Amino acid sequence: MSFSSEVKEELAKHLGKSRHCQIAELAALIAFEGKTNVSESENQLVAQKYHLLLKQLYNIEEIRSEEDAWRVFSSVKMWDESAREPVLPETVKGLLIQQNCCRRAYIRGAFLAGGSISDPNKSYHFEIVCRNLEQAKQLRDVINSFGMDAKIVARKKYEIVYLKEGAQIVDILNVMEAHVALMNLENVRILKEMRNSVNRKVNCETANISKTVNAAVKQLADIEYIRETAGLSSLPDNLKEMALLRLEYPDAPLAELGTYLNPPVGKSGVNHRLRKISEIAEGLRQ
Repeated sequence: MSFSSEVKEELAKHLGKSRHCQIAELAALIAFEGKTNVSESENQLVAQKYHLLLKQLYNIEEIRSEEDAWRVFSSVKMWDESAREPVLPETVKGLLIQQNCCRRAYIRGAFLAGGSISDPNKSYHFEIVCRNLEQAKQLRDVINSFGMDAKIVARKKYEIVYLKEGAQIVDILNVMEAHVALMNLENVRILKEMRNSVNRKVNCETANISKTVNAAVKQLADIEYIRETAGLSSLPDNLKEMALLRLEYPDAPLAELGTYLNPPVGKSGVNHRLRKISEIAEGLRQ
């Protein structure tokens, strides 16, 4: 099962604590599903949540009469009294999503009907497909009322409200009250951060080792060149001693080489002598 499906399964079973929150979620399901008869939804989880809300709010399984329709659609502010029939507006009435808890429920319903989340092991992407720009703007503003930075992008004939950053996707799961999915995502994020940290350290150490090896190879080449041309005896005593030690310990780091000198010399002193040897070798090559 995909991560997105896991989130939706969790949300399909979740009921807001208050009647007004449940009404806000029902309004979002109808608006984002884009049909007044949500029972016909191809998304089984949407239909499941729709029936759960009908049972909880109105104690009915289905809308079977005009009275049922009036009770349901008047409560979600989608009833045309003159025509005695439901209407499908572009947006949910602002009166239904005034409180924070109702906005949470509205986002939850919108995500169930038109949302998806990418696999956090691969990337961080959260989106909800909207039927039109007005619906997208309302959803974006409701999400951003929780301190996030949702954006809108057009895709074919739809408008998409999306979030990209891992931290914001954690926040939106918390807003929708998908707490199990949130913990699973946090576990993935922690593992990814640990892997990235280890990789950075390994890459850094590898680069340092490579740099040290290349420097040692260059030092040995310079010393060999001096020995084959002018001879090591041509070097001052302190540099000759250093050259012989490098030949004897080709893999030793600079700090270790310094301990073999008499008297011992620090890393910077060893580096200074090897640099002098390199300059002499370059002079001979020229």
